[in-house]
Amino acid sequence: DLAMPAAHSVLGALAFSRHPGIIAALGRAKRDGLHSRGVMTVMKHIPGHGRSRADSHLELPVVDTPRAELEESDFAPFRALKDTPMAMTAHVVYSAIDPDEPATTSRTMIKDVIRRAIGFDGALMSDDIGMKALGGPFNERARRAIKAGCDLVLHCSGDLAEMTAAAEGTPELTGDALRRCEAAIAGRLRKPQRFDRADASNRLLRHLDSVGQAGSYRPVNPAVA
Repeated sequence: DLAMPAAHSVLGALAFSRHPGIIAALGRAKRDGLHSRGVMTVMKHIPGHGRSRADSHLELPVVDTPRAELEESDFAPFRALKDTPMAMTAHVVYSAIDPDEPATTSRTMIKDVIRRAIGFDGALMSDDIGMKALGGPFNERARRAIKAGCDLVLHCSGDLAEMTAAAEGTPELTGDALRRCEAAIAGRLRKPQRFDRADASNRLLRHLDSVGQAGSYRPVNPAVA
């Protein structure tokens, strides 16, 4: 996500930068580092939550930015990392593309933007359907997300009644959804590589310096690592 200065503070440190190229570079480095240790990653919030002026945990954000601008900025980091095995949708309405539904439940956003324009073919999960950006019974929330094109539905509260309803609205994995999820799981099962903390710290510093974000970061002293 873009770190936009006028956006809601809920994203915080989840957003690396306001520059798509820096986000893509740092996001790829973080993703590949986690994968090398056998940790699966999920990029979010596709196709972009950075312009939101509302917290989707509490209400439904609406972004009115023209599509052409979104293509060049918000969508760009996701397009650069489209080979990531998993992604999570944004509970955000992009009024220039679909004024009626947030990306999570918008077939237009998922089929036309996420799958076609961005080119993401990994396993797509919804953001938490318990968030107040969505409304209605939990079985219907799950059905709308799946019907729009999500492969998986995420529910986080642990409330058993909500979980049961969400499960009722979620079908068994089949077809392309099953293929994408199996591919993601297969990637997670790779043997983790040995981790050298001092070397990784110095490599990170060089990478941050190359994108102008080294700041006050200092490499780890190998003697105390």
